[in-house]
Amino acid sequence: MSEVRATGWVGWAYFAAVMLFIGAGIDLFYGIMAIIGPNTAYFVGSGGGVASFNVAAWGWWSLIIGVLLLLAGLFLLRGAMWARVFAVIIAGVNAITQLMSLPAQPWWSIVMVAIDVLVIYAVTVHGRELRS
Repeated sequence: MSEVRATGWVGWAYFAAVMLFIGAGIDLFYGIMAIIGPNTAYFVGSGGGVASFNVAAWGWWSLIIGVLLLLAGLFLLRGAMWARVFAVIIAGVNAITQLMSLPAQPWWSIVMVAIDVLVIYAVTVHGRELRS
């Protein structure tokens, strides 16, 4: 078995962890906002109607995803293989979640999906070097 040598690309994995932390903070804030004020303008779609889902339930879902993103970032910094798999899964779930909120917040959803794709790229392509 060959030894994995850390190169400059290991920074991508740390970038992924930081992006997971940022995404977690935003999802936690978004979830709290949805629970406290489900009728606010933030959750109103471009057509004027409120998003077609229960906003309070969506807030709880965002809180759960936020906590999982935070845990994924923490475990990713430890370099375990299972943490890389968990980070990819939770980033994928977050991307799908953000696509579902596209009618209410189109630009925000697109930015969050792009961040999730960058996290998945960083972890899958360069994550192996974290174990060194």
